[in-house]
Amino acid sequence: MDDLRAPPEQAHPGANSSEANPLSPTSAGGSTTNGPLPIRQGHELPFVAPSSYLRPKQTSRTMSDKTPSPLDKDQMQGLRGVREFLKVRTSYDVLPLSFRLVVLDIDLLIKKSLNILIQNGIVSAPLWDSRNSTFAGLLTSTDYINVIQYYCQFPDQLNQVDQFRLSSLRDIEKAIGVLPLETVSVHPARPLYEACRRMLKTRARRIPLVDVDSETGRETVVSVITQYRILKFIAVNNEKHTMLLKKPVRELGLGTYTNLATATMNSCVLDVIHLMVKHNISAVPIVDRDNKLLNVFEAVDVIPCIKGGAYDELSASVGDALSKRADDFTGIYTCSEEDRLDSIFDTIRKSRVHRLIVVDDESRLKGIISLSDILKYVLLYGEEDDTIRAP
Repeated sequence: MDDLRAPPEQAHPGANSSEANPLSPTSAGGSTTNGPLPIRQGHELPFVAPSSYLRPKQTSRTMSDKTPSPLDKDQMQGLRGVREFLKVRTSYDVLPLSFRLVVLDIDLLIKKSLNILIQNGIVSAPLWDSRNSTFAGLLTSTDYINVIQYYCQFPDQLNQVDQFRLSSLRDIEKAIGVLPLETVSVHPARPLYEACRRMLKTRARRIPLVDVDSETGRETVVSVITQYRILKFIAVNNEKHTMLLKKPVRELGLGTYTNLATATMNSCVLDVIHLMVKHNISAVPIVDRDNKLLNVFEAVDVIPCIKGGAYDELSASVGDALSKRADDFTGIYTCSEEDRLDSIFDTIRKSRVHRLIVVDDESRLKGIISLSDILKYVLLYGEEDDTIRAP
């Protein structure tokens, strides 16, 4: 789920030109004098040349950076506290006391992997190469969307699609012209901060924890942690710092508010999938004719749509697809641009949140805040290297 003037030199031609001649001093009668005029009182150097007072002045950093308010200081104290917390805690600390891990062998048919995910109530799973005894990547809803794209581009090869194995995923990416996602993992004993940085750099929403036996050199998949799990870990265990993040969403600039891809309940599922691919997003808000939010179609909603290889059901409506969600679906979460970041962390602490849909007082769609937006702000705001470049 995915997030616009002429320079001063053009506005005032010649203002920056080093060849601009100063105005020649003239006498009262209008004739040019042969020597300089006497300097009048109040006209002593330095004087303001035309090229400087016509050009818009750039406010200096020292002038624009006003003295931080108590709110600003609390905000930065909270961010620094969260970052230090992430640097002293390990990825292993995020794991619950008891959890179940489903690992799929790459020789498994893609068709069967769908049923396994649905039966276990999960939307992703680590992949394992049993021949080489190595970690082979992570199976996510994006892989199934790639299979759907392959089916759309090569509809006469439906029988071949049904015989694809998980080991064929990279070949499918090449066939449809999709750049493969970087296979990324982290050792469970490494700082959680490191895992977060890797996730942001690769735009991954989850990262496997892979250990290596010091004697045999063999890899072991310990678990998978998600952005939601990390943010919830912060919210639960570091409330003393998240409660300092009292600036509103509008002021922080969190989320995406322009060029939002939307659909209706009557939209075709396949059309919505194409929107996701086109905009490189993982969720599409579902709105009515007045742009009021009704629901959200997420990438994981694709999985039950093609259960058992039923690709024909992709022509069904979004409304029909959403009706196939599990009974324990937690719903969608909304906020306003005036909601503060500390309240968002409070929501994450109490609920299973994957994104927040920004709406106005009449439930009209305004924007989307992803967990990546929140994680990036928490980790990088105010840092010198506050840009994460796409791979």
